[in-house]
Amino acid sequence: MSYPYTRPRRMRRDGFSRRLMRETVLTADDLIYPVFVHEHAQREQVASMPGVERIGIDDLLRVAEQASGLGIPALALFPVTAPDAKSTTAEAAWADDGLVQRAVVALKQRFPQLGVITDVALDPYTSHGQDGLLDDAGYVLNDATVEALVRQALSHAAAGADIVAPSDMMDGRIGQVRGALEMDGHVHTRILAYSAKYASAFYGPFRDAVGSASALGKADKTTYQMDPANTDEALREVELDLDEGADMVMVKPGLPYLDIVRRVKDAFGVPTFVYQVSGEYAMLKAAAQNGWLDERACALEALVSIRRAGADAVLTYYAMDAARWLREG
Repeated sequence: MSYPYTRPRRMRRDGFSRRLMRETVLTADDLIYPVFVHEHAQREQVASMPGVERIGIDDLLRVAEQASGLGIPALALFPVTAPDAKSTTAEAAWADDGLVQRAVVALKQRFPQLGVITDVALDPYTSHGQDGLLDDAGYVLNDATVEALVRQALSHAAAGADIVAPSDMMDGRIGQVRGALEMDGHVHTRILAYSAKYASAFYGPFRDAVGSASALGKADKTTYQMDPANTDEALREVELDLDEGADMVMVKPGLPYLDIVRRVKDAFGVPTFVYQVSGEYAMLKAAAQNGWLDERACALEALVSIRRAGADAVLTYYAMDAARWLREG
């Protein structure tokens, strides 16, 4: 049948019928809240990310309580390492009494049902800001870096992390981390692999937040993060990580890479997460603060679009606000 018998607008006429035919639903269950943790008691605003703060462990527990109350399933921890704790060898990354390790212990003691995800990467701990160990020419060494990442992941698992999330893009690190976790008895520790992490210009505010921007300087990460022009390569990376034992895979950034999300989900059908990164958040915030956009409407629309593309969960700095907005209806 054609018009006038077929009228798609009939189903759009009323709120109840729009709800009945809605294909993608966003709930607090789909959100993960990234948190920047530092050693200080006081909160520090991140200038390039309005509304985002660096917080100490005591405040982290208060944030965790709020997140739990809003129904957010998990927090993702990112450390702000003191300059005197950084080095070329990044040994602070696997210290038993390190910042992340202490934060994980505190969270799991207080909120055992709240998921805790830890970033497995060396850039917060290296004096040069790269995600790995360097040779004399400044090239990031793959296998030596993987050995360090394994030590870091084991220390996080021993502290009680539910999910370790290697975000470094070194070759073979998922298999090495999985094998080490199994050997050490951490058979239930899940791996969220940053499988399709692009060398994106959208990470700038994040590097400000964790203090790696000044260390990195004018250097880049193009020898290990993916070229933004590539899509087939993402599928190869995802397949490798799944074969090596990843439980979930990540596409990062979010909105500029929704085609990658769709391809990954269609090809593999595995739990697929997306990181709505700092630059995406900062752009929405800036436009809203200038009165150019309705922040609530645009933030929720962006998150729905990520879910619609195939994401099962979204790491987003909007998680707390979005959970509140969704509760309000």
